[in-house]
Amino acid sequence: MNEITIPGTDLTAKSIYCIGRNYIEHAKELNNPVPSSPLVFLKPQSALCFDGSEIIIPEQSSDVHHEVEIVVAISKKGKNIPENDAHNFIGGIGVGIDFTARDIQQRAKESGHPWSVAKGFDTFAPVSRFIHASEFEDLGYINVDLSVNGVNRQSGNSSQMIFSINYLISYLSSIFTLYPGDLIFTGTPSGVSRVISGDQISATLGEKLVTLSVSVK
Repeated sequence: MNEITIPGTDLTAKSIYCIGRNYIEHAKELNNPVPSSPLVFLKPQSALCFDGSEIIIPEQSSDVHHEVEIVVAISKKGKNIPENDAHNFIGGIGVGIDFTARDIQQRAKESGHPWSVAKGFDTFAPVSRFIHASEFEDLGYINVDLSVNGVNRQSGNSSQMIFSINYLISYLSSIFTLYPGDLIFTGTPSGVSRVISGDQISATLGEKLVTLSVSVK
């Protein structure tokens, strides 16, 4: 696979870790239990795309949803990272959208199967450019928003996360060795909904410090 540079950094994209149900209200809106530990899944690198991309609705699904998320890029190798040292492993902060084939995911959940297919189609992990974490006054208080065709659909703040950014880095590193270029999608607030062909989707972090715009093919 060709190397993919993460926008705004000199990092080459590696693994894509994602956290499910990290906002209580999102768990509730899908009638899911609130997790007591991070719910982790992965996306393939082939799902990664960037600002200005077209999102492809796969023929296998008729119910694809947007899930806006704060995304963290890891800057250096780490294993068993203490939570109070996790900030030193952040190479940048961006915004991403975890597109999900909800109908496929629901069938997988009912059968007790993994979510990989529902989450892993091509173009299902668009991300913005990344900026240095110091651009944010407090990683524990970052606004994240998403609009579809100019209408706001999702608004959240990292203070609403069940598991903080630093905790997620520490937790993931207790299981996996993290590498430069790994991405962590940190979970979505409530307001997820279906997208259709022709939709124009915009996501932002903070006071538009970072923006991501994609269209649905």
